[in-house]
Amino acid sequence: MQFPREFFMAEESQSARSEPVHVPVDESHILATYANFCRVTGTPEELIVDFGLNKQVGGTSQETIQLTQRIIVNFFTAKRLAYALGHAVARHEQAFGTLETDVQKRVVHQQSARA
Repeated sequence: MQFPREFFMAEESQSARSEPVHVPVDESHILATYANFCRVTGTPEELIVDFGLNKQVGGTSQETIQLTQRIIVNFFTAKRLAYALGHAVARHEQAFGTLETDVQKRVVHQQSARA
């Protein structure tokens, strides 16, 4: 799902501009990686989000999670990102149903499946 630059500038464009702003984007060097783990830390000025791959199945292994990507943003950008992600998840859930983040609630136990 792609959001136009105007989506991230909603507050500014509504109050300071009457026309949407088109910002050219070069995607020719973009790298896509998969992450199923993230860690959020920060400072008073910046938010740091680290991404990595958790290879543990069932949570029984003590294998170290290798972090591969770090994104550092200021809190204004973080707020726009939080809004955009929330909007994207809400649209997904509206189309496909609620996403359950508690894995224990998603697991189908064998005895329950037979009943």
